[in-house]
Amino acid sequence: MQGQKMREIFADVHSDLPRQGPGNRASTERALAMAGALPADVRILDIACGPGMQTLDLADLLPKATIVAVDMRSDFADEGRRRAAERGVSDRVEFAQGDMRALAFPPASFDLIWCEGAAYIMGVENALGSWRKLLSPGGRIALSDAVWLRDGAPRHLQDWWAEGYPDMRDVEGRRDLVRACGYQWLGDFVLPVEAWWEHYYNPMADRLNRLELKYAGDSEAKSVLQGCRHEIANYRAHAAWYGYVFLVMKA
Repeated sequence: MQGQKMREIFADVHSDLPRQGPGNRASTERALAMAGALPADVRILDIACGPGMQTLDLADLLPKATIVAVDMRSDFADEGRRRAAERGVSDRVEFAQGDMRALAFPPASFDLIWCEGAAYIMGVENALGSWRKLLSPGGRIALSDAVWLRDGAPRHLQDWWAEGYPDMRDVEGRRDLVRACGYQWLGDFVLPVEAWWEHYYNPMADRLNRLELKYAGDSEAKSVLQGCRHEIANYRAHAAWYGYVFLVMKA
């Protein structure tokens, strides 16, 4: 997105949402089960954690885990800390501002790296290469990523995704990449449709309605808000063609 003001408006759209992308607790739990046996005191790094919904789900599901959750936006880290305090897990869940492309942790610091819907920012291949050194021997990575679910999508839909995510592939292409990067593929599944709506698109649509009033008469804001509405409409109309796959692998 070009222009500082437009980026700020886009950030405003995403403020106060429960999640920053498709997902739900059931999907987090399913991916965690695919990771297999983990140490009781498992060390987890949640990359691009947003406001931390999945972070706190992991804390519930793994009551002896210690979790470091990082996000580029300091307001998301602040919100994560607030939520962790409300849940009573601040003693073992740390939220911090950080760039996924420059994570300053010692080698082998974590048994599990988690990243829901954000590895595309640096490219999945780059992410798998860069993050590997942070894993303990036999450590796991679980990440979700946008994929094509079938061939022959409408041209306008292909063009829209090519603009936003030119490296998008199908599920088999992502499995091949996992193996090519030297990981053992443990499993994958496509997120259910409801994982897009309950904590992401429905709250976003409500927020867009409020922001229409806040930014009335602002042409740049109108462009951003229309783009977000178009994203929601695309998924409503074309969910059969694309989705998110949760990929789970072992180093």
